[in-house]
Order: sequence, then structure tokens, then C-alpha cells
Amino acid sequence: MRAHEAGVLHAEAGQAVPSWLREPEDVNLMLPQLWARTVERREDGVVAVGGVPVTEIAAEFGTPAYVLDEDDFRARAREYRDAFAGADVFYAGKSFLCKAVVRWIHEEGLHLDVCTGGELAVALAAGFPPERMGLHGNNKSVTELTRAVEAGVGRIVLDSFDELDRLTAIARELGARPKVMIRTKVGVEAHTHAYIATAHEDQKFGLGLDEAAVMAARVLDEDVLELLGFHSHIGSQIFDASAFEVAARRVLGLQAKIRDERGVELPELDLGGGYGMAYTTQDDPIPVPELAERLRKIMEHECAGYGLSEPRLSVEPGRAICGPTTFTLYEVGTVKQVPLDYGASRAYVSVDGGMSDNIRPALYDASYSATIASRASSAAPVLARVVGKHCESGDIVVKDEFLPADVSPGDLLAVPGTGAYARSMASNYNHVPRPPVLAVADGTVRVIVRRETEDDLLRLDVG
Repeated sequence: MRAHEAGVLHAEAGQAVPSWLREPEDVNLMLPQLWARTVERREDGVVAVGGVPVTEIAAEFGTPAYVLDEDDFRARAREYRDAFAGADVFYAGKSFLCKAVVRWIHEEGLHLDVCTGGELAVALAAGFPPERMGLHGNNKSVTELTRAVEAGVGRIVLDSFDELDRLTAIARELGARPKVMIRTKVGVEAHTHAYIATAHEDQKFGLGLDEAAVMAARVLDEDVLELLGFHSHIGSQIFDASAFEVAARRVLGLQAKIRDERGVELPELDLGGGYGMAYTTQDDPIPVPELAERLRKIMEHECAGYGLSEPRLSVEPGRAICGPTTFTLYEVGTVKQVPLDYGASRAYVSVDGGMSDNIRPALYDASYSATIASRASSAAPVLARVVGKHCESGDIVVKDEFLPADVSPGDLLAVPGTGAYARSMASNYNHVPRPPVLAVADGTVRVIVRRETEDDLLRLDVG
């Protein structure tokens, strides 16, 4: 049990930490659901991934660093591919993308979703087949749309009437017939943070159901673009499949409306992604085979209700594939004991990274776990907060965690679950260079995204 659970209540009430938390093994415990599959604490107390101890990784490559378990990444990709056999699985590149990941996705048989010209450039540079790509985004430029059409991107998800006008003009100019989907807002309440809920009306993505029907009619009438179907994405970090049932019902109802009014059964439907992963023990992701089976049954039931032929299903996992594969490895720099109002205290454990390598806790109060990775400890657990080196009070890496009382400068600390949106949202705040991404497989560590240097920062500063 972690500090965000019952133990915090004891500390905040000014009570002693419960006796079961004083056992040395608790501060050394690594719960499997929070870590990549080859990560383990060895008998000497050092955490290892793919058979490589983190002490060796830190000595050779430095800290902070994103440490990625390649075998785990590939296994999760295959799990989605196999569970959704007969459907198209698009890896959501926004969660984390680099050329190595693009190649892994291709080798494991997945499609790829990109949402900017930059992500498209990475995918093309890595040799990913453009016909297996989809292009998202709520404000795709003429340049981005033109490049996608010229490259032969398999589908473009239309997000507005302005974008429809832009793409239609480009298609006419190039003599092309790109395939498109229309993103809809289905009004489903996804139980997640407001910043990552995307299906309610008052937000920037997509069109309401009535507007989507109007756009579909225009696409069919103009006959310049090939309409595949509708796209729905209800949010991120979702643990309840019932929301997808409501979304499917409403989008399939829209497809039935097009059939009844235009005599056209659209061949595809995308229910998006957003499937949750475990950051802490309070998170309970749906097993992938169970998720796939539930979505299949939802499709069967709703299509039968509307008398529709079942369209080909697409899904878009990103975080659920890459998120659990990676931990961030830090070195502890300073430790402060800070008294709290209720008579207890909290250890502020400062590490050599922070909000520049993981903005999610500051952006939407995301929770993480942590463990001392360079050794085991027999010390009692203390309530701790892991913080970064940046000039912000909100520079928090892990808000509440129990760490051993002897946590000290020079210790290595590992934060699991940082494969999604940590590196992809990283910044150079305070002119801190971004960490490398290190892929570990079969006892070998290789750099797939190198560490930035001060020279990199200065190279862009033309004075």
C-alpha cells in the first residue's frame, strides 16, 4: 500500500505510522502492476531491467534518464494486435514517438496515429508505410495536409468545416482522393481529468452529432474525398468500458442516419483509445483481452439494434502500450525534513530532474509512485514528497510516497509509468536539457533518443 492510501491518513492525523509499514520489506516492495515486465529488485537490493542493474545504467549514461523495457513494449503491442484481431490497432504516437518506436510498431503489426507534421516526419523518416497511418489534429495546416496527401497517408480525421475546405482544395489541386473520417463529440462523460476528457461539447475537438451529419453529407455530395466513417474519442486514462458503449451507440446511430438518408453504409468506425494504465495501486486497468471482447460485444449489439452491417473497428491505444514500459531514473540531491501543521513531518526528496521531464503532476495533478533503486533499506518508512530542481513550488514528481528514512544524496530513485507523455511533453524549462531515452533488451542498453546538451540549447539561440 502506497502513501496515497490509508497511511497518509494516519500521518495527517498526527498518529504514528502503522506497525505494518515499519517492516523493512515494505519500502523495498515493487508491485508488478506498476513496473515493466523485466524490472525486478535483485538479491543485492539493486533494481534491474532486462538483466541490467540501474547502477550500471546511471554510471554509463547518467541521470536523469528514461529507461524503457523494449521487450515489454513489444509484448504490449502484440497483446493489442492479437486481442483486436480483425480490427485495426493504431498506436497513438502522441504518447511517445521516436524512430525506434516507429520501427517496433511496424514490426509488431500495428498501425500508427500521428497528429502533427513533426510526428508525420518522424514516422516517414523511420520508413513506416504511410498507408497504415492516420493523421489527427484539431488545426491541421495546409502544409501538414498537403504533406499527408502527397505521402499517401491512409486516412485523415477531419475536425472542422475549415479543415474540410482546406483538404478538399488540396485534393483537387493534387488530383488525389484521400480517405477521411469525421471526428464527433458524442457527449459522453468520461470519468477523468477535465483536460483529458474530449467528448463533451464545450471543448475544441470534433463536431457535434448534427454537425457531423452535415459534414458527411457535404463530403458525399462533393465526391472529392472518400468518407470511411466517424471517429470518436472520449478521453484518456479510462477504466470503465461502459462509456464506450454509449459512444458506440451514438456514433452508430449517426451512421444509421447516413444510411437511411443517403443510402450509404460507411465501412469503418473508430472508437479511439484512452485506455488507462496503473500509475499507483489505486488504478485498475481493464485486461486487454477483456477490453477487446467487451468492445466487440458492444459493436455487435448496437449494430444489430440499428440493422447495420458491422463496420471495421479501429482503436487507438497509446499510453496503455508505452506508459508501463518505462521508468525515469533520478539521482537524489538533497533531502529536507519539513514539519507539517499537524505535528508530523514530510521528507522533501529533491532529484536531478522534475517538471521539465514530467509535466503531468503539475499539469493535471497526476499521481506516481517511486522507489529507491540503488539499494535495499532496512530503515522505517517516512512520508516523502519527491520534487524536482526547477524554480516552481509545483515542481513535484511524486506528491506522496513512503520512502526509507535513510534516503540520502546519491541514492538512485526510480519512478515507474513514465513511458507516456513524459518525454513527449518534456521541455527545457530553466534551460535544463532533456534526458535520453534508453532502450534495454536482453542485457543490452542502447540510446534511442540521446541526451540533450547545453550545446543543443545554445545552437538554437542565434543571439
